[in-house]
Parts: sequence; C-alpha cells; structure tokens
Amino acid sequence: MRQYYPIILLTISNIFMTFAWYGHLRFKSAALWVVILASWGLAFFEYIFQVPANRIGHEYFSAAQLKVMQEIITIIIFCIFSVLYLKEEMRWNYVVGFLLIALAAFFVFKKW
Repeated sequence: MRQYYPIILLTISNIFMTFAWYGHLRFKSAALWVVILASWGLAFFEYIFQVPANRIGHEYFSAAQLKVMQEIITIIIFCIFSVLYLKEEMRWNYVVGFLLIALAAFFVFKKW
C-alpha cells in the first residue's frame, strides 16, 4: 500500500502547483505582487506534499520514474483545471501532445 503514497501525494501536490502557477489567470485585474504572494503561499503547500512523495517514492521507484509519474499527473490535473476552472476547450492537438508525453511513461517504466 505504501508504494501508492507517492501517487496520492504527487496528485495533491500538483493540485496546489496548478493553482499556484495558473489560478491567478482568472484574476488579471489583481496586482502582480498580490498574485505572486498568493502563488508563493500555495507553492508552500505544494512542497509539503511533493517532498515526502519523492522521499517515499524513491524507496519503490527510480528518480526518472518519479519524474515521469509527476509529469503525467501534472498533465491530467492541468487538463481538468483548464477545462473546469479556466473554461478553456481541450483541443485535439493538445490531447495528441499530452498522449505523446504519456507515452514516455511506457518507456520509463517498461523493464527492458
């Protein structure tokens, strides 16, 4: 069960990261310094989950596997975020690009 902790923690971390990096795009009238401080505050919580995810995860996965796992989780969270929160459409070319990145997981996790 413990080998699933990194996936859960990375998912939570990426939710905070996505809001820290892109959440302010809905508040373009807010002063830049305000959104920078808000983003830093959210990034703090991102790291609270991300650091233990990698520490625990490295017991079960290589660093390369953890990185690819994090990127795949980031893409999934970002797709949901951009459609539901930013109200942007998911275009076919975005999906193809994201699937090509997801293909990296096959090559990294495959036992050759």
